[in-house]
Amino acid sequence: MFRELSVVEQRYQAVLAVIEDGLSITEVAAKVGVSRQTMHTWLSRYAEGGLAGLGDRSHRPKSSPLRMDARVEVRLHELRVLHPGWGADRLLYRLGKEGFDALPSRAAVSRALVRLGLVHGDKRRSKREYRRWERGRPMELWQMDVVGGIVLVDGSEVKAVTAVDDHSRYCIAVGLVSRATSRPVCEVLAAALRQHGVPEEILTDNGKVFTGRHGLRPTEVLFDRICRENGIKHRLTAPYSPTTTGKVERFHGTLRRECLNGRVFDDITQAQAVVDAWITEYNEDRPHQSLARRVPGEVFRSAAPPPGPELELGALGTKRTGDDWINRRVAVNGVISVAWQIISVGKHYGGQTVDVHVGDRLIEIWLGDDVIKSVARTTKGEIRKKRAQRPTITNRRQGSPEKDPSTVN
Repeated sequence: MFRELSVVEQRYQAVLAVIEDGLSITEVAAKVGVSRQTMHTWLSRYAEGGLAGLGDRSHRPKSSPLRMDARVEVRLHELRVLHPGWGADRLLYRLGKEGFDALPSRAAVSRALVRLGLVHGDKRRSKREYRRWERGRPMELWQMDVVGGIVLVDGSEVKAVTAVDDHSRYCIAVGLVSRATSRPVCEVLAAALRQHGVPEEILTDNGKVFTGRHGLRPTEVLFDRICRENGIKHRLTAPYSPTTTGKVERFHGTLRRECLNGRVFDDITQAQAVVDAWITEYNEDRPHQSLARRVPGEVFRSAAPPPGPELELGALGTKRTGDDWINRRVAVNGVISVAWQIISVGKHYGGQTVDVHVGDRLIEIWLGDDVIKSVARTTKGEIRKKRAQRPTITNRRQGSPEKDPSTVN
């Protein structure tokens, strides 16, 4: 009956053939089908450890240059627990700020988070890809929006009016308001213009607080007026296209994840203070992947103009206040009516709202910061404001005041 020899026994017999039988290493190696180097290894192991030394050994290296340093891994775990919303980029940036010399790669940090059970490794990325675009320098375009989900102790919810610079991802403003109506939203815009200056364009969705262009009776809301009087081109997104304002939408996700989720604030003042502190960190101490790991503040200040002048919300500027300034919407045929005088501005301006300065002898039509036409004043008629105040009358049946339907705007 034959018995199959174990690996250790086979190696032992090969070693004995050299030691006791006097065969050469080359001859024995050829007989058992191994190299001469392997035979030398077996002889050395047998000399050091006897029969036990001929067993299989682990091929795992004693050290690996790819293995993360234990101190780094411990600190990585601590940071992730303290800041569950931080990803591999932010964690790696913070490790570098704390002075760790041998920093792991981004992929190593991601693998460590999975290994430590801090994230799940089976998430699948969507295969849909969107064409990414951005402006070439700061202050060319701001993206603005309104987001909710900020909860107070009394159960009420406040809104955040947000603005992000398209090129640098710099957070221009996050203003908390009880109600996202026209006046509070425009107060946030006015404060942003005072602090950072006037951008060339602002991109928003088609919400009523931003524009009145798409109503049954198109009109100019306060936000549109601010843009016009400061020479800002107000761009609107196409309907059902949220990716157009993708940068501010992504900012909303970061704001919720790192600052708002799971928190209830005592009042709007406390909530604003917490958000302001987070904005400072976001702008000055948070690297952005799309900015080659630079912080938004560094990129924004590289080419941003100086802050703008003081603005008053009612007129947003002192240049166009007073009884001698009015505004008119250009008709489709390119004309406006001022003080009973018909003025042709041009059909290509049809539908736009212009500012008109009515002097004693001269009428100037402004669009943004440019005078597009000047004409001599030929009439002395009353200067009617664009929006006259409607008188109120008493409803005879109910005794309640109501607007006089016979009056017009």
